[in-house]
Amino acid sequence: MSSTHGPGGGAAQFLTTRWSLVASLGQSDPPRARAALTELCERYWTPLYAFLRRRGLDSHAAADTVQGFFAELVEKRNFGELSADRGRFRSFLLAALVHHLSHERARANAQKRGGGARIVSIDPLDADERLQIPVSGETSPEQAFEREWALALLARALAAVREDYEADGRGELFALLRPALQGGELSDVAGIALEAGMSEGAVRVAATRLRKRYREALHALIRDTVEHEHEVESEIADLFRALGGR
Repeated sequence: MSSTHGPGGGAAQFLTTRWSLVASLGQSDPPRARAALTELCERYWTPLYAFLRRRGLDSHAAADTVQGFFAELVEKRNFGELSADRGRFRSFLLAALVHHLSHERARANAQKRGGGARIVSIDPLDADERLQIPVSGETSPEQAFEREWALALLARALAAVREDYEADGRGELFALLRPALQGGELSDVAGIALEAGMSEGAVRVAATRLRKRYREALHALIRDTVEHEHEVESEIADLFRALGGR
């Protein structure tokens, strides 16, 4: 994983998170703080893109605005202004984007907005196909942002765990046990045991360990984006609320 601490690092290592790095190193080590901020931004382009599409921007305008926003945030802002007392990174980022939009209306074109800078890789066609964002409906821009934030976090946690299992030579076991992360209990313990060459009891233990590792990965990702340890559980609750309680 990309975090600077392990999933079980706890409060002692909490101040090494990406968002805290931006605030604490802004003045003393701008390149490192810039790298941390760039990584955080890269994680959030899809939620911000979904927000802008729901606001009525077409795909090209939304992608260009996100790119320009990141360029302004990463390249031009004084890191001293990016204080961790702004709380959760996603809340800060959405508020900053709305502020950016109010100034965007006075600018003429993409070159002025983004200055030609390429901060993150953006594929609006691929995003639209996945997001399937309708022109109108009941979902608000804020709800679209929250949902994509939640889905992106879950996907990154899943990818991190899969990479860990594959690195340990247990990629096939991960594939067999993955349903345990999506629906709770495994539906065919006997079949998995036969295919994996394990006892049914060992399969159940392995599934429990996989769920635990997944929770740890998700918590570690969230720690990168909040100021205080106690905010992690609140973010978890917000995540599942954004997904409609799933």
